[in-house]
Amino acid sequence: MRCPYCYSDNDGVRDSRIVEDGKAIRRRRFCNQCRRRFTTYERVEGLLQVRKRDGTCQDFSRAKIERGLRAACWKRTFEPEAVEKLAAEIESHILDNYEKEVTSEEVGNLCMEYLREVDQVAFVRFASVYRSFSDAQAFVDELTPILKPKVKAKKKK
Repeated sequence: MRCPYCYSDNDGVRDSRIVEDGKAIRRRRFCNQCRRRFTTYERVEGLLQVRKRDGTCQDFSRAKIERGLRAACWKRTFEPEAVEKLAAEIESHILDNYEKEVTSEEVGNLCMEYLREVDQVAFVRFASVYRSFSDAQAFVDELTPILKPKVKAKKKK
């Protein structure tokens, strides 16, 4: 592994831990040249393909999910760790339920489902970009179920 600071290929691993519910390994490394520390993550890649709307396929990427969630949660009360955790939950759901291929539509719908539970404003932002509504009425139709007040059951005496 090349050091990201001095680009030397002379490092050692100080600590390895399983992270992300056993789906990755975090390694703390120490460069023997410049004496700085850095972290690397080891994950399996290329097992799951995402079929896009235009029919092309590409490797599944949690980083893309994270990027979309970060954009939707921009200027909200989300900590970066919360977005990472949400992306990890979505990734875990996808990897548990799909073997070789998933459509980008299913990934997007899953992201919206998780965002709807966590933050409605972030959900609306994500949906407005992801669904690419043709007009304002289509957008209002999507929001209507969310904006309806929840009916509370009356207690019996």
